[in-house]
Amino acid sequence: MHLFPSPPARVLDVGAGSGRDAAALTVLGHRVVAVEPTDELRQEGLRLHKGKPIEWVDDHLPDLLQLHRRKDRFDLILLTAVWMHLDIQERQTAMKSLAGLLNANGRISMSLRHGPVPQGRRMFEVSAYETIELAGLHGLDAVHVAERNDMLGRSEIRWTFVVLKTRT
Repeated sequence: MHLFPSPPARVLDVGAGSGRDAAALTVLGHRVVAVEPTDELRQEGLRLHKGKPIEWVDDHLPDLLQLHRRKDRFDLILLTAVWMHLDIQERQTAMKSLAGLLNANGRISMSLRHGPVPQGRRMFEVSAYETIELAGLHGLDAVHVAERNDMLGRSEIRWTFVVLKTRT
């Protein structure tokens, strides 16, 4: 959180799910756009956080076409447990798309999951090194990299947190 911009920043929560993070960020005073491609999750977010100033958008990685059509720009883009669901080609496209949505001095904060893939899920191995290298191709530099054990206590899962910033 100490790497996030001060409120009221314009924040994009990509893969927002039912809006837990988006809602918490609005409480802090941020203006949040929550992107969720799954209709059921988006509808649940609207229900759970009714009355909160969250703008819900039906869009998806790797292109985020709706947001680009609107010419939206953000101070912070949040991807919580999203990046590893994209294959390498999708990550390349997505990084370019995300970089194009940042304001000057904007940041991207993402968590990368490492460990066995749950049955029936689409996930790919992704490293902080690859992510930072890819970001560099699009004018972004890493300002923070940290590893952590799984918050749910799963011993076979670990997480890497990466924060990227537009190069000035």
